Amino acid sequence: MATTYDLAVIGSGPGGYVAAIRAAQLGLKTAIVEAEELGGVCLNWGCIPTKALLKNASVLHTIKHSDTFGIAVDGIKPDYTKAVDRSEAVVKKQTTGLGFLMKKNKIDVVKGRGRLVGKGKIAVDNGQEITAKHIVIATGARPRLLPGLTADAKVVYTAKEAVHMRDLPSKLIVLGGGAIGVEFAFVFANYGVQVTIVEMADHLLPREDAEVAAVLERAYKKLGIEVLTGHKVEKVEQRADGVKVSLSSAKGTKELEAPKLLVGIGFSPNTENLGLETLGVKTDRGFIVADDFGKTNVEGLYAIGDVTGKAMLAHVASAMGVICVEHIAGHHPTPINYDRIPSCTYCEPQVASIGLTEEEAKKRGLDVKVGKFPFAPNGKAQALGETDGFVKLVVDTKYGEIIGAHMVGPEVTELLSEVGLGMTLETTATEIDLTIHAHPTLSEAIKEAALAAIGQPIHM
Repeated sequence: MATTYDLAVIGSGPGGYVAAIRAAQLGLKTAIVEAEELGGVCLNWGCIPTKALLKNASVLHTIKHSDTFGIAVDGIKPDYTKAVDRSEAVVKKQTTGLGFLMKKNKIDVVKGRGRLVGKGKIAVDNGQEITAKHIVIATGARPRLLPGLTADAKVVYTAKEAVHMRDLPSKLIVLGGGAIGVEFAFVFANYGVQVTIVEMADHLLPREDAEVAAVLERAYKKLGIEVLTGHKVEKVEQRADGVKVSLSSAKGTKELEAPKLLVGIGFSPNTENLGLETLGVKTDRGFIVADDFGKTNVEGLYAIGDVTGKAMLAHVASAMGVICVEHIAGHHPTPINYDRIPSCTYCEPQVASIGLTEEEAKKRGLDVKVGKFPFAPNGKAQALGETDGFVKLVVDTKYGEIIGAHMVGPEVTELLSEVGLGMTLETTATEIDLTIHAHPTLSEAIKEAALAAIGQPIHM
């Protein structure tokens, strides 16, 4: 006999579990169906464990350069196995906490793989059946591999396998210079792995500002990471003892060999075997088509997060989940403004951005000016010993409104929210100037960039 709910969510990643909690808060009897672990990719194999590993790598990097701070350290013995242990312990705390939230909000967690078998009906491979007035699909996405490759966790890895890698190779080839590629490159390079990043675009982090990427590339080359931008992968030969990668570029061809390969070239939606065809759910290149409130073309069926392909970020999935269930509950939520999605990459130096680049703004016919301020003169950055990078603000000339921010440098992922809040409130560069920033702080670079945009820089 089927159990009946007001709302059932398939998938418990940052989109699914947030949607379930908000639905329960709104008085909806809610269930969540999860085939693997609560928290999905983000908590178990993505955002959380990688940030723990990055912290380990950052500490090691600081220790290696401790003489800068007047501290002599002899006999450094990095233990990457313990780094992974710490990462997995952090994940355990997160998932345990999530389990508590499910119980607190009286959400039924159904373990198993769910499949749509009719309107408002889900069959779970554990034998259970669920009926719900509303169903939200939040099954996310998985790392995409090149044809012919298999992620065997011995030679070829995606991010999912790489967070558990304990036997570090002497060499590693990273395919893809996006966030996944550059973050793992920083981790492994600091633990002595000879890393080569291959990126088809003309700079790392192709979706970020080119000047931002240039700072990162200089830092990585200084760290000993080989960066091959403008290189296309022609062939990858996966063998028992390693890989051979054939590349082509404007300068000719090149071959690389290494014991291990990390593939970070994008994601594919988890829409197979969901029963979408049973209900005639509309898709586009595998992604589920959904409107601003998550509604699909099938009444009572919704989709949120990576499975929609709109903006494949954990925080976007969470926002989509809240908007979706509030709409279901009869509220009137404000749709996401996809021009104001924060993007963060947690390498060192960190990279963060929100809004339009100068180039994008001009393509839209906007008249803009740019204010830029480097971290080099910033007192707090000097005290930290982290002066690489800058803050760049893109400002609409007509109104003085900030329409974009692009940062590279120390802790910029934490600085970004000031600009994000400001953009929500349609803040101008002058209003940023009128906001007194504590001294000494890294955030003063934002104020200085705003001053530069209006032609009144103080410390430059």
